[in-house]
Amino acid sequence: MAKDKIELALANHPKQSLRNTISQWLPKRLVEALFEAALLDKALNQLGHGERDQIAQHLNEWSIVMNGTEGYRTAEVTLGGVDTNELSSKTMEAKNVAGLYFIGEVMDVSGWLGGFNFQWAWSSGFAARMAV
Repeated sequence: MAKDKIELALANHPKQSLRNTISQWLPKRLVEALFEAALLDKALNQLGHGERDQIAQHLNEWSIVMNGTEGYRTAEVTLGGVDTNELSSKTMEAKNVAGLYFIGEVMDVSGWLGGFNFQWAWSSGFAARMAV
């Protein structure tokens, strides 16, 4: 998916920087955390096929590693997030991006205190797991 978007951007805006291109899809601070500044400042037409392939692979395979939790003592309900209208209600998969799933409180779902949001997290996680 990322490779197609990069190739389309190259065809339409060859002199646009990689930073500006990727920042159309992801938050700028995330883009800067994922790539070195020297690479981000290159124009798309300055990137070789191998570099574009590596960038697309990196975008498709990046992951977040949690470094800990404060536990139930400070757990809170959140509000806002991914619009549920953009997801399959049966699989939690994004309607516009095949293979992209969202679960739990990252979605725009809120409930009463007392475990309802935990139940939503477990249930949506189960639905996504069954789909995958």
